[in-house]
Amino acid sequence: MTNKGPISQFILEHYKHFNAASLVDAAQAYEKQLEMGNKMMVTLAGAMSTAELGKSFAEMIRHDKVQIISCTGANLEEDLMNLVAHTHYKRVPHYRDLSPQEEWDLLEKGLNRVTDTCIPEEEAFRRLQKHIFKIWKDAEDKGERYFPHEFMFKLLNSGVLEQYYEIDPKNSWMLAAAKKNMPMVVPGWEDSTMGNIFASYVIKGELKASTMKSGIEYMAWLADWYTANSKDNGIGFFQIGGGIAGDFPICVVPMLYQDMERTDTPFWSYFCQISDSTTSYGSYSGAVPNEKITWGKLDITTPKFIVESDATIVAPLMFGYILGW
Repeated sequence: MTNKGPISQFILEHYKHFNAASLVDAAQAYEKQLEMGNKMMVTLAGAMSTAELGKSFAEMIRHDKVQIISCTGANLEEDLMNLVAHTHYKRVPHYRDLSPQEEWDLLEKGLNRVTDTCIPEEEAFRRLQKHIFKIWKDAEDKGERYFPHEFMFKLLNSGVLEQYYEIDPKNSWMLAAAKKNMPMVVPGWEDSTMGNIFASYVIKGELKASTMKSGIEYMAWLADWYTANSKDNGIGFFQIGGGIAGDFPICVVPMLYQDMERTDTPFWSYFCQISDSTTSYGSYSGAVPNEKITWGKLDITTPKFIVESDATIVAPLMFGYILGW
């Protein structure tokens, strides 16, 4: 318990069994990976940005507790939306009791619901749209192409959004990542709101699809990054939720080993997933880590953990422990 704050001490004292014990084991193994000089990828699925994970995740980035991020397009943009429109968000704690008519009423007010939280369309989406379109268009006019997150980093680093900030900037994990030019992949970006907006400009003939680098290019970039960064030390995999944010990057190892026939490619050195997905027939998000051995992703000896619980509760606690809070 050396150099651990009250949150960590509480966890160590009370989290002794079942998922609580798994949380401690996984957090301590995460620490050990970093102490060994290994790097860590964190993957964000679900609506973790809207759940304000930035309050703890931004600190993880600033303290070099994560070296590469994979996230959905929704998490990429929703952290920015929270940054510029937080006071306009509406909480609906009784969301389970809403009728279809009440849901429709929220739509007509421009409030898009994510469980108990409504994102304000006008203040969030449209506030970002005019600025990101200019960055997209400027790049295209210069014959330049970038990844989705690189465009977002340009937007943040330009300072043009500062006039809209409605939270303490230190609680934006995207701002922390942009300042570090954090390595990142955003698979399936096209299904996000900003991806839809970009597609609309393509359909209208105002932008070219090729201005935005693709998912295949993300995989090729990740292959190079993994190869370069796994030469001397391992790379761990910390997965929050399921879906493409985790499915896409974890495949880089078997792709390099099997398809590229680089048989010296090391497996992921650590694996942890926070998920409440039930293990069931054909469920990848609910698959136990050992199944990944058969796909050439994890080794027999890779430390493997599942914390079967709500990531909005578990992730901040684990990050707090790793940060020594």
